[in-house]
Amino acid sequence: MAKITINKERCKGCGLCVNSCPKKIIALSEQKFNSKGYHPAELVKPDECIGCKSCAVMCPDVAITVLK
Repeated sequence: MAKITINKERCKGCGLCVNSCPKKIIALSEQKFNSKGYHPAELVKPDECIGCKSCAVMCPDVAITVLK
């Protein structure tokens, strides 16, 4: 099973990972903020991750790591 890790402090909430995820299991947090004031991305359904790495490839801030 694949697992993604999102560095919430590095994330600027651009949403590119959300749009690139084929399973639609990443969303921008509506409640949480990082220290820069952005709504970071978060994994909503971790059990459904297929490890395709689309989110990591699209992230301009290199805030996502995918482990298989």
